[in-house]
Amino acid sequence: MKATIERATLLKGLSHVQSVVERRNTIPILSNVLIEAAAEGGLKLMATDLDLQIVEHVAAAVDQAGAITVSAHTLFDIARKLPEGAQVELAAAEGRLAIAAGRYSSKLPTLPRDDFPVIAEGELPTSFELPAETLKQLIDKTRFAISTEETRYYLNGIFLHVAEDGAGGQPVLKAAATDGHRLARVTVPRPDGAEGMPDVIVPRKCVGELRKLLDEIDGSVGISLSGTKIRFDLGQAILTSKLIDGTFPDYSRVIPTGNDKTLKIDPKSFMEGVDRVSTIASEKTRAVKMALDRDRITLSVASAENGTAAEEVPGEYAAQGFEIGFNSRYLLDILGQIEGDIVEVHLADAAAPTLIRENEKSPALYVLMPMRV
Repeated sequence: MKATIERATLLKGLSHVQSVVERRNTIPILSNVLIEAAAEGGLKLMATDLDLQIVEHVAAAVDQAGAITVSAHTLFDIARKLPEGAQVELAAAEGRLAIAAGRYSSKLPTLPRDDFPVIAEGELPTSFELPAETLKQLIDKTRFAISTEETRYYLNGIFLHVAEDGAGGQPVLKAAATDGHRLARVTVPRPDGAEGMPDVIVPRKCVGELRKLLDEIDGSVGISLSGTKIRFDLGQAILTSKLIDGTFPDYSRVIPTGNDKTLKIDPKSFMEGVDRVSTIASEKTRAVKMALDRDRITLSVASAENGTAAEEVPGEYAAQGFEIGFNSRYLLDILGQIEGDIVEVHLADAAAPTLIRENEKSPALYVLMPMRV
């Protein structure tokens, strides 16, 4: 294999693929990126951790077709440190990859491409397109609620499913995530081709890699899936992932429908108030107390080791006054996703789940479990 590629092109491609590669690997070849030079020109870069695989096509002048695997992180670090505008020559021979750029040269050990594992996709019967912006919204407004608890592995991702219960009976696609303390759900119109789609749980790592790639996409993303695999076609890059093999809980049961106490409040001043008083909250509970009175909301924190703090924030509230406590970090995560000028907080009592949304037409809704304070 022999090819010449511009440093910026190589760096961008490697930055996408190397982040899939785990830093610590028991299987040496999983530390490597597969570089394949096609006779008609261009390089294919590929990396995998056996659950997630990325393939990226980059422009390059190819003198000799061939394929080789080499340490992903080492090659990325070299490309990062090469001078801007450099032309990088890659040549594989005798178990080494020779890299030359200007006065720089190095030789890295390689492993044969035949040993490189590839995720077998099998049939992906459901396929549809989503605008990149919609996909970003689905991820950004739910990702923070993904559980990091490995024992409940079926919560370690975003749950995607289709339903018929949209406004006016319109079919919808829903994305949901929960860690047992809070729930985030976003609803968008069901895209053409998604009817009959199986319920799937997209793993957290795939969600993170996909989100990074979406920043460089303007148009639509092709999504193909089966009950066990999902593939995102982002033009130059294709991301394929195994899905989480588990059953996502019926989260609709925890979405309260009878919360009759409504607080309407500016999310920015609410967020800033929570942030300020929670500065002294204990690291373990991060508890903030919210005392609701007619059109007056008092946020307070009392910590045995750090003292006390309180702040009044303006809001519209006409129901009976009471006190409720929340984990301040969870509350801030949710408020950070609210884009409008008003957020509605629907409450029942100090022990019941609280519903938070911009308004009833908003595509996103959040449920937050209160805590004792």
